[in-house]
Amino acid sequence: MTTQKLKSLLNKMTLDEKISQLLQLATPFFEGSDNEGQITGPLAGMNISDDVIRNSGSVLGASGAKEITTIQKAHLTKNRLGIPLLFMADVIHGYKTIFPVPLAISCSWDLEMAEKSAEIAAKEAAVSGVHVTFAPMVDLVRDPRWGRVMESTGEDPYLNSQFARAFVRGFQGTDLQNDVNRVAACVKHFAAYGAPEGGRDYNTVNMSERQLRESYLPAYKAALDEGCEMVMTAFNTVDGIPATGNKTLMRELLRGEWKFDGVLISDWGAVKELIPHGVAEDEAEAAEKAILAGVDIEMMTACYPNHLKQLVESGKVDESLIDEAVLRILRLKDKLGLFENPFRGANENLEQELILSSEHRHAARELALKSCVLLKNSGVLPLPRDKKIAVVGPFSQNDDILGPWSWLGSKEEAVKLYEGLEQKVGPSLLVTAKGCDIEAGSEDQLNEAMSAANDADFIILALGEASEMSGEAGCRADIRLPQVQLQLVKKIKQLGKPMVAVLFNGRPLDLHGVFEQADAILEAWYPGTEGGNAIADILFGDYNPSGKLSMSFPFSAGQIPVYYNSFNTGRPKGAPDAQERYVSQYLDIPNEPLLPFGFGLSFTTFDYSVPKLSSNQLTMEKPLTISTEVKNTGDLAGEEIVQLYIRDLSGEVVRPVKELKDFKKVFLKPGEKAEVSFTIAEEQLRYYHSNLEYKSDNGKFHAFIGPNSRDGKAIPFELIK
Repeated sequence: MTTQKLKSLLNKMTLDEKISQLLQLATPFFEGSDNEGQITGPLAGMNISDDVIRNSGSVLGASGAKEITTIQKAHLTKNRLGIPLLFMADVIHGYKTIFPVPLAISCSWDLEMAEKSAEIAAKEAAVSGVHVTFAPMVDLVRDPRWGRVMESTGEDPYLNSQFARAFVRGFQGTDLQNDVNRVAACVKHFAAYGAPEGGRDYNTVNMSERQLRESYLPAYKAALDEGCEMVMTAFNTVDGIPATGNKTLMRELLRGEWKFDGVLISDWGAVKELIPHGVAEDEAEAAEKAILAGVDIEMMTACYPNHLKQLVESGKVDESLIDEAVLRILRLKDKLGLFENPFRGANENLEQELILSSEHRHAARELALKSCVLLKNSGVLPLPRDKKIAVVGPFSQNDDILGPWSWLGSKEEAVKLYEGLEQKVGPSLLVTAKGCDIEAGSEDQLNEAMSAANDADFIILALGEASEMSGEAGCRADIRLPQVQLQLVKKIKQLGKPMVAVLFNGRPLDLHGVFEQADAILEAWYPGTEGGNAIADILFGDYNPSGKLSMSFPFSAGQIPVYYNSFNTGRPKGAPDAQERYVSQYLDIPNEPLLPFGFGLSFTTFDYSVPKLSSNQLTMEKPLTISTEVKNTGDLAGEEIVQLYIRDLSGEVVRPVKELKDFKKVFLKPGEKAEVSFTIAEEQLRYYHSNLEYKSDNGKFHAFIGPNSRDGKAIPFELIK
C-alpha cells in the first residue's frame, strides 16, 4: 500500500478501533488458538472485551502454521476493516532447531555464522506463521549474576554492535515484503537493561548519560542502522524514569536524534508497571505517560484500551499521537505484505520439511563447535579413542542443554553429551553415572560415580546449571557451581586420573573448586540441538576449538562488575611509584578476573611477533596500518582470533585501559605463518566528551595486538589533527 492508502485506512477507523490496534494479547484470547479459552490468573484479570480482541493488532506466542492460519482466518471474519494480525514470538536462538545461547554465539566471534543462525531461525519461524521475533537482545552486560547475560553478546560495545547487525541481517534479509522466509526483528531492551544494580532482574539502572552513550547505546544504534523494524522498551529506569514512560529516551533520543520511525513495543506488562515503579498513580496515568513517551504497542496489560479514549476526550492526550502509533503498526503490516497475504509464509507442508532439517542441524552443530571455549588444557585433550572413559556428572545424560528461551525446542530431539560420545567410540569404551543431581545428591549416586570412574582411564565430568538457573529472573548471588557438584569433583579427583570438565551454563561462573582440580575445562554453555555431537567432536580432536570469551570470568563474585575495558584510578595497583597498601586493590583476591575477555585456548599454539606500525603518527587524512605475524607453533591446524585494542593515554574525560577496535580470524596449518593487518583511522579514536560531543583528541595512544584483552605488547602512536 502507499502511505496515502494506509492513511485512508486509518481515517476509516474509529477511535476505539485505533486504540485496540495498539494492544498485544497472548494467544489464548483468540478464536482458533490451541489454548483458546484458557484464560486464568493475570490474564483473566485484564477484563478485555470481545470488541477489543476483535480489533487488537497483534498476537504474542502463537506457534505453528495451522494455529496461526486458523487464528488469522477467524480474526479477519470479525474485524470490520479486515486488518490482519501481527504474530510475534520469542525466537531468540532458534525456533525448533536450537542454536547455542547468544552469549555462546558471541564467543565464536563469527559474524557470518551468527547471521546464518538468525536466517535459519527466521526461516523456520516464518514457515510456521510468525511475523516478528523479539530479538536480538543487545544489552551490554558486566554482571554475571544477572540471569539474562545468556541472551546477550557480552561486555564489549564494539563486539555487541557487530553481532547486533549480524542478527538483524539474518532475521530480516533485504526485502521483508517479498521474502516470506524472513521475519521482522525487534531489538531490545531499550535501554541499558543489562546494568541492573546487584545483578537482579528488573532492578534499578543508574548511570550517567555519557556512560550510557559510550557503552550501552552503541549496539541498539547498530541494530537500527542495519534496518531493525522494531524496538522493545526495557523494564528498568533510565535517569530515574522507567524506560516505558521515558519521553526523553524515546521521543527525543530514539525518535528525534536517531530518526527511528518503526514500531516501539513495551515489554510484557511494562506499561502497568509504571505504577509500582512510582511514576504513575493509576492505569490511566500509566497509559498517558506511555503514549506520550511514544510506546506504540502495549504488551499484555490493558491500560491503553481501558483509558486512552477518556484521555483523548479529556484533552490530556492528542488523538494525533494515537494516529501516528497506529500508522506505524499498519506500515509494518504492509511492509510484511500482510494486506495482500495475511497468511504470509505459513505453510504446513513446508513446515514439516524445513524444521529440524539436516541442513539446519548441520549449521547448529557448526555454530556449537565455534562457540565452545577451551578454558584450560594440561595436555589431556584431545582424548584418545582406544581408552575407557567414564562420563560422570548431572549433565552426562541430561537433555537440558538447549538453554533458556529455546521456547519450541525439543529436548527429545537434542543430542545429549553421552549420545555424542557414543557416536565417536561406541558404548564399549564408555561407562556413565550421574554422581549427583544438579543441586542435590545421594551417597548411592556418589558411590556409583566413583565405581564408574575407578574403572576408566579418563574421566569426563559433565557439570553445570539447570537452564532455569539462568535466563529471565534467573539471577544468582553465588555463581559457583552448586556445592554437591563441587563435592563430586573433589571426590573424583582423589582417584588421580586425567579429568576433563565440560560445563553447561548460561553465565560466566566462579570456577573455584573446578579450575584447580580439572586437567582440562571446556566451556560448552547451552550448546543447543546438536550440542552432544559438537562437544564430542572437540573432545576427540575432530575439531580444534577456537572460541574466545565475550565476557570475563570473575575470580570471585566479590569483584563484580569486572570487565576488561574499565577505567584506571589515581592509585592503580602495579604503578611504578605505587605504595604497597594504598592502591586500588582487594586484600584477599586479585583485581583481575580469572579469565579475561577475549580469552580462549586451542589444541595448538600461536606465536605473535612484535606489531609494527606503518607510521607513528596518525592524521585525519592518513590512517595507520598495524600488523603482526602470527605463526602456528603447534602440531595441529587451528584458527586464531587476532584482536586489536587501543588505549587513549590522556583524554578530556577518563578513558578505558583498553578498547576492542577490530578482530580478524586466521586459519594456519602447523608451522604456517601469516601477516595480520589492521587499519587504525581517526574515527576509531572518538569518544563522548563531558559535553557529550563525540570527537577525538590530539595526543598519544597505545595499540595492542594479541590473543585476548590481557596479553599484547603496547605499541605507541600519536594522533595529530
